[in-house]
Amino acid sequence: MSLPPGARLLRRHLRGRGPAMRRLAAWSVLESLPAFASGFLLAQAIDRGFLAGEPLVGLWWLAALAAVYALGAVGTRQIYPWLAATVEPLRDSLVADVAAAALNRMADQAGGTAGAGVSQLTEQVEAVRALLGTALRNVRQLLAAGLAALLGLTLLSPLLGLVIFLPVALALTLFAAFLGVQVRRYRAVVRHAERIGESATAIVQGVRDVVACAAEDRAARTVAEAIDAQAEALRSFARSRLVRLPVLALGVHLPLLVLLALAPYLTEHGQLTAGQVAGGISYLITGLQPGIILLVDAGGTLLLSLAVILGRLAEICTGSDRTSPATPKSVATSYDIEADHVTFAYAPEAEPVLADLSLHIPEGTHLAVVGPSGTGKSTLANVLTGLVQPQRGGVTLGKVPLPGLDTAHLRSAITLIPQESYVFAGTLHENLTYLRPHATTAQVDEAVDAMGLTPTMSRLGGYDADIPPGGGTLSHGERQLITLARAYLSAAPVIILDEATSHLHPAAEARAEQALAGREGTLIVIAHRISSAQRAHQVLLLDGSSPLLGTHHTLLDLSPLYAELVGHWQR
Repeated sequence: MSLPPGARLLRRHLRGRGPAMRRLAAWSVLESLPAFASGFLLAQAIDRGFLAGEPLVGLWWLAALAAVYALGAVGTRQIYPWLAATVEPLRDSLVADVAAAALNRMADQAGGTAGAGVSQLTEQVEAVRALLGTALRNVRQLLAAGLAALLGLTLLSPLLGLVIFLPVALALTLFAAFLGVQVRRYRAVVRHAERIGESATAIVQGVRDVVACAAEDRAARTVAEAIDAQAEALRSFARSRLVRLPVLALGVHLPLLVLLALAPYLTEHGQLTAGQVAGGISYLITGLQPGIILLVDAGGTLLLSLAVILGRLAEICTGSDRTSPATPKSVATSYDIEADHVTFAYAPEAEPVLADLSLHIPEGTHLAVVGPSGTGKSTLANVLTGLVQPQRGGVTLGKVPLPGLDTAHLRSAITLIPQESYVFAGTLHENLTYLRPHATTAQVDEAVDAMGLTPTMSRLGGYDADIPPGGGTLSHGERQLITLARAYLSAAPVIILDEATSHLHPAAEARAEQALAGREGTLIVIAHRISSAQRAHQVLLLDGSSPLLGTHHTLLDLSPLYAELVGHWQR
């Protein structure tokens, strides 16, 4: 029988946790020993000790009961380290899997996925960790106690076990019959939560357009509709939980009432002893009833939530792994870049940002891209790196179309440094070597010196200095120097700077660009200052109609727009 997708995902991420889980199971057996033995030992203390006129014998049986509880406490104490060794690595591997899936979906231009990805990372993965930890700690304990109590009850008195088993089995059957409805309704709750994240993220990202178009009321209605839909889904799920009432009546209250009602008749006719009645009540109150209550209350929400969230994450992670059955991916043997009649627009009805653009960038070229705002400079950078696909035309690297290249090879061949300086929490050394983890100290020193990053390194206290989330005290310029040193240190034969020096003063920008141009390979600079164009071998002017390619001096003679841009920069 095939496992559900959520169970397969859980099994995959628990792979390698076998030793910890076996130890967890072994100590769980010891922990459930009191639930199994308590009723029997209590019955022996009453029947063979106190009612038989042997109080010392009864005390010995109670002492044995105390010893069993002490062993159970030892089992409980030993469980927690193995519980942590099972759950915490699961959380880390799930985060990596879901983050990769979210990035893959965004790379495939799956609309509205950013908010869902945030929800899956911040809410759903953390929920899996918390729910699984609670399940392994509490549900495991009480369900094991319930099963042990039912088994102990049957061994104590088969008749009593049969009388109790029938209503319990009916209660569990009723609970299982409604479980599918609860799963479907809770899945709707989870998906509506994702839609809230998607709609809110889209509005936050486009808040300037919302305000500019006076669409605040419409944006508020969009989010409100998603919230109302989730609220209705929650109410529907809550109504399905009403099944707990008959389940608790059948599985918890009825067995105890039956035992108490039949006890006088059964003891009078010799079917049960007083000790067996007391032991049976002990099994019901301390083992079976708490287990059923937990199954219905916590299990009906906790285990149900765990199953639904794992199923949802399995859909996301499995969907991100789908590749076209086919075509083997290639690697580039040279690094010429060629754009062939590329047209790209951000929406089918929108004007193209790039229209029928053809461009050849030989390997080793230093190219500057200039033009007024909105002419597609950053879009060109995204197209040349394969982050977006043009609607018409295509881009090749070494004569191989970008979609046909192995993804890992493409990402290692082209390094894009955007204007946003992505500095990560970790040491300075980890930030610098992110694209080349095994770089030697001499190579890191060379990159730091080439980018003029030595004063920053000294101020921070060396390569082992910790950088907090968000960069801490680093200025915007220092963050850009770190990302530029990271690019210099990488082995990528193509580096694209998308206004990645915008927070540097001109001398620091010149030093960084000259160092990057001096390493082997191609350098493409989305120019922030005219000096970037003056240093480049070739300059591409994007003006929205007829792009021009030439040197700085030829474009000054050929293009009034370029001359105007140069005059604007030099003012």
